[in-house]
Amino acid sequence: MEHQALERRDFTKTPVVLRTLAMFEVAKAAVVSLIGWGVFLTHKNLADVAERVVEVLHVNPEGKLSNLLFDLASHASDRNLWVLALSTLAYTSVRSTEAYGLWRERAWAQWFSLLFTALYLPPELYWMLRNPSWLKCAVLASNVVTFLFLLNLRVNLRSTVVRGIQLQSSMRTGDQSPAGTGSGVGS
Repeated sequence: MEHQALERRDFTKTPVVLRTLAMFEVAKAAVVSLIGWGVFLTHKNLADVAERVVEVLHVNPEGKLSNLLFDLASHASDRNLWVLALSTLAYTSVRSTEAYGLWRERAWAQWFSLLFTALYLPPELYWMLRNPSWLKCAVLASNVVTFLFLLNLRVNLRSTVVRGIQLQSSMRTGDQSPAGTGSGVGS
């Protein structure tokens, strides 16, 4: 009975959070892949596709987003579409690899995710302050929480490893105190 209580008390939610982040990365990769390959495969009638996207999103046909989509559709060339396809492949490969590493709780994936989350924060803060919206605020807040979680995870794991190395070296020298204060044998 005491053993079960110890297991529940020591349970950490870190794997759950890392797997949630991994699923989010896979979802981002899937969305970008679908959009990229959809554009690549429908390149013959991109103007029609852009028009349909504007209708589905219910945006103003004279607005910035609509004009951007129509402009991109009218300037699409085979070379640009191949660049888009290769960029899509690269992005989805990186995000999928990151998701795999996060799912398997790999340190390299945590550092990678921490770095890219940190790189997203300044532009997101700028865009949110420049033209605030609830969506931009929610995205910024979720990225700040993700950044702080990953930073805390990596710093705590690193300090745990350092303490373990210090403990091992102090045990080799005959010092029995975990802090390495020299209060063990021979003091």
